[in-house]
Amino acid sequence: MSAIEHLKGIGPAKAKLFERLGISSVADLLHYYPRTYQDRRENAAAELNPPSLTVFKGKVLRTQLIPARSVLIFKAFLADEKNNQIECTWFKKRSFRAFGFDPFAPMKKDFKTNAQVWVIGRKENRNNFFDHKITVEEYYPAAAPDSAWHAGRITPIYALTEGLTNKQFRLFMQEALHEAEAAGEPDILPPALSEKRKFLGSAQALRAVHFPNSLAELENARARLAYEEFLLLATAWGVKRTQTKAVAKGYTYEIKKHLLTPFRQNLGFEFTNSQKKVINEIFADLQSPLPMNRLLQGDVGSGKTLVALSAMLLAAENGYQSAIMAPTEILAEQHYLTFQKILKKLKVPVAVLTSSTKTPERRKILAALADGSLCVVVGTHALLQEDVRFKNLKLAVIDEQHRFGVRQRGLLKEKTAKLDLLTMTATPIPRTLALAFYGDLAVSTLTELPPGRRPIATQQADEYQANHLVAQEVQKGRQAYIVYPLIEESENISAKAVSEEFEKLKKIFPQFKLAMLHGQMSRTEKENVMKDFAAHKTDILVATPVIEVGIDVPNATVMVIQNAERFGLASLHQLRGRVGRGQYDSQCILVAQHKGSVARQRLRIICDSCDGFKIGERDMQLRGPGEILGTRQSGELEFKAGDFFKDRNILQWALDDRDELLRDDPLLQKPAHAAFKARLQELYQKNWHLIDLS
Repeated sequence: MSAIEHLKGIGPAKAKLFERLGISSVADLLHYYPRTYQDRRENAAAELNPPSLTVFKGKVLRTQLIPARSVLIFKAFLADEKNNQIECTWFKKRSFRAFGFDPFAPMKKDFKTNAQVWVIGRKENRNNFFDHKITVEEYYPAAAPDSAWHAGRITPIYALTEGLTNKQFRLFMQEALHEAEAAGEPDILPPALSEKRKFLGSAQALRAVHFPNSLAELENARARLAYEEFLLLATAWGVKRTQTKAVAKGYTYEIKKHLLTPFRQNLGFEFTNSQKKVINEIFADLQSPLPMNRLLQGDVGSGKTLVALSAMLLAAENGYQSAIMAPTEILAEQHYLTFQKILKKLKVPVAVLTSSTKTPERRKILAALADGSLCVVVGTHALLQEDVRFKNLKLAVIDEQHRFGVRQRGLLKEKTAKLDLLTMTATPIPRTLALAFYGDLAVSTLTELPPGRRPIATQQADEYQANHLVAQEVQKGRQAYIVYPLIEESENISAKAVSEEFEKLKKIFPQFKLAMLHGQMSRTEKENVMKDFAAHKTDILVATPVIEVGIDVPNATVMVIQNAERFGLASLHQLRGRVGRGQYDSQCILVAQHKGSVARQRLRIICDSCDGFKIGERDMQLRGPGEILGTRQSGELEFKAGDFFKDRNILQWALDDRDELLRDDPLLQKPAHAAFKARLQELYQKNWHLIDLS
């Protein structure tokens, strides 16, 4: 379709306004869906309209102009269909430079006595009854041809930028729909699937989503457009999965047990049944002739790291290298310390590579990776740098995968020709979404917590109450975390900062030993702080969210989260999971500074539930799946019509129909599928590598 500036009424200047909305073509405009609707019919459906909104068609009885000190007030008195007299009011600023200018002159032509006018406005009082006085937002002469697009119907309301009005936008949308219908664009949905689901045609659905004749037609149109979005991505995954399975990796693993057996014997505890099941699933993948692409999900503290280490030891037994990539240096350091403790007994060399690694040490690590003498490396984004080369990398583990963009995950796979990939998350993903958006990924779920993990009581409290609880627990010999969202105070963000609050806390708790931890400290400083806290040389650790994952101190029983409203649900749940790891009852205290409706909702969810699966699902609903699944950067999940939670049944239809479509025509070569295939290639052909890597 043509560029947006070629649409009637839009030139280069207005085209720049449309570009702010991400609209550069007529096709973009057609798929810029309304953010909401108002029912502006004479018998309006109350569920679409806010309580204060008034919409009616009336006959003009008289008008009145009232000059005030700084504004001009225009009033029109109209009779509605029940012959009620309704007083409508407009306000405009007075311009003392333009003496004698009447800003209401054009309106007076529309409000001649007995003229019929549609009026949309707000009641002037805040009571629940209609008192026949409204402040007008929009009006349309009933006799004007264009009024039918703005009033007397279910009317679309768009999210716009300054310089564009909904009245203009609706008329441009009408022009775009007319152009598309005249061009006769083909319907991309395969006819058999469209018939099976009884959907509207493409052109009809687009017109109905912008200018529906009824609420039922609107929902049918939205369902059709959501289904199309879901089916396109689900099919892209399906095609890629077929391609991936057609390529053998050319190596396999033999379970030799000379590392795995002593590893399990030295742990001092048994794996849970859930861990055993998942390890078997991963080992079966590794022994398969096809590359592994598996997602391991499990709640905080469910033992994902030990499962991943089991796979890495299997790789080491077979002479292969493995790498685990973590999103923060703190987590990488924690993994390294855990691995070093376990692997030293097994004589398996391990190193950690981050941006803080000193140059001489970095050179040694790079040389050992290149000659194959280093079996296991733990790292951050530093592993992705061009000079990091492996001799025999066969297994990559990505921890907290949602913290990495899709492209970053791709760079790791480019380090070797063939690679088995295990991604891990503590933000569990609903099964339907995993099937749809991790299409070539097998999913393993840890459903049990290790024995001894205690529930964590969570509550909201003020700062004084939180500090009192910390003092009580530390006096019993326990330890505490106090977490702040920032390192230093920011003028732009109203949130407490760890560096300044640390000095205040030293005065509040003079009898206790405090330490501070944040991401800008050197590696040695962070290591020393963590070791001292683990050894109970400090009582209270004051930190930023760098401790969200990876810290394991059984004696810590209190987690205080300051400015809790600034954290996502998954982060709050992860932070809370740093306590409750020992034999003592543990508590999490949420201290909120600003309590808007969304913040209150989020904090209530955390206080009411310790179930990571429920919290992960609610977090996805609140923040959107793109952020949770780590695909926000790629735009893969920026759907305009579909809602993953509201439209689960439609999503399931798309998955079922995708399977039916690819069974019937794996390469989409039939003429009936040509338009669908062309759209699929347009959207995803350049991004096959992204789809392969999520």
